Amino acid sequence: MSAKASSPNDLEAVARSGGRLRRMAVRIPTYLADVKENPAWLPMFMLARTMPGRRAHWAMSAKYRPSATPQPSIFGPLNAAKIADELRSDGIFADLQLPQAIHSEICDFAGRTPCFGNFNRELEFLAPEHDEAERRFGRSLLSGHFFERSLDSEGVRAVQGDPLLLDVAKHYLGASAQLITTRIWWSFPTKASSEADRSLASLDKFHFDLDDWRMLKFFFNLVDVDEGTGPHVFVKGSHNRRKASHQYTLLVGHSAEEVLDYYGADKAVTLTGQAGSGFVEDPFGFHMGTVPVTKPRLMMEVGFGVSKPSRRRFHGEPVIKR
Repeated sequence: MSAKASSPNDLEAVARSGGRLRRMAVRIPTYLADVKENPAWLPMFMLARTMPGRRAHWAMSAKYRPSATPQPSIFGPLNAAKIADELRSDGIFADLQLPQAIHSEICDFAGRTPCFGNFNRELEFLAPEHDEAERRFGRSLLSGHFFERSLDSEGVRAVQGDPLLLDVAKHYLGASAQLITTRIWWSFPTKASSEADRSLASLDKFHFDLDDWRMLKFFFNLVDVDEGTGPHVFVKGSHNRRKASHQYTLLVGHSAEEVLDYYGADKAVTLTGQAGSGFVEDPFGFHMGTVPVTKPRLMMEVGFGVSKPSRRRFHGEPVIKR
């Protein structure tokens, strides 16, 4: 996995300012659904964005007491405690590698299984037929999600259930860490996409996640990812400190210039790598996905939190207002 520093000018080109209110408006139906399903979501959403609220919740977390003998992992003899220490310092650890047989199976599955464009279950198509699907539906298709179909892949189930992931999560989040989301999805080069589509896909804008009080997300590149394939970008250390104006606002998305001026341009790393390469991050740190320009990107995410997962969050499907 390559983690290369990114310049402010390069990042600003793909993370243009503006559109914050539109981003929030797109997510309002999802927020309302979360509150209706779980009223405890609202105080989390309001307080977990503040450093005092987060520190208080972390301080009350039950400590994890690991077993003496770690279980065998597909990732080899990695030390979960050391990974957690690096996460506490930087917010990211970028030295994971899937076995070839596993990432090849997932990639093959994603090529022959229909996905849903722009989170819309009415826009169903096969990834190799993306261009034809755009013509058929008469609109750009920026993303292709599999939702609950992700778990039809044997490789996805193997990664989701690997003991190292839960061990790292418990070392970092505490004893209450549990699996809350598993998904795979395509991001496609496309000539035109709306602000709403980019907002739903969390592309082209630095943001932080507020799905739970404490979270950890593992990401895996399932195809080779270079700078033209829409790599993930993370700002190291931004999970541990937060500008006041980034805490006391309902907006989670901010321009690259604003974020990098405060947290440091040298802290932004672009995560490129070969198929199977992976990383784990604290998604409270500022991060973003970028739009592919040369070829499609296929990614996998396994997320852990400390609260009961919602049915929607299980496969990452937002609620879209029709």
